[in-house]
Amino acid sequence: MNNENNGHEPCPIARSLAFAGDAWSILILRDAHAGLTRFDQFRKSLGIAPTMLTRRLATLTEEGLLEKRRYSEHPPREEYLLTAAGRDFLPVLFMMGAWGRQYRGGGKLVRFLDAETGTEIKAVAVDEVTGAKIGTRPIRIVTPDES
Repeated sequence: MNNENNGHEPCPIARSLAFAGDAWSILILRDAHAGLTRFDQFRKSLGIAPTMLTRRLATLTEEGLLEKRRYSEHPPREEYLLTAAGRDFLPVLFMMGAWGRQYRGGGKLVRFLDAETGTEIKAVAVDEVTGAKIGTRPIRIVTPDES
């Protein structure tokens, strides 16, 4: 898959995959939602090579899902904070997790709890217009030329 070209595709799924379609980027966003902000925190959590992490953080920053903020002048250190676009990615992560729990489950799995109620979060995608659960009705893909 050529990610350079996918960023200009009319399909929003292809455009999204162009920058967040690899496992490292998805896991960085997962960890950012869990409160990690610093390079060393991401590196320790993921076991990722520093050069790979640097590239992924740069891409997520360039694409507007994370923003860098300096937290130390001596030595200069920066942290990575979720932007509005990054925060809006949380439902995507939860839907991936729900799919993984159903089809890649087995053994002990992490659970995601609502911090206020303590109840487990059970993600489901619903069409805002019809209220129907996505996946229960046929879909049709309409190209920009057909609009």
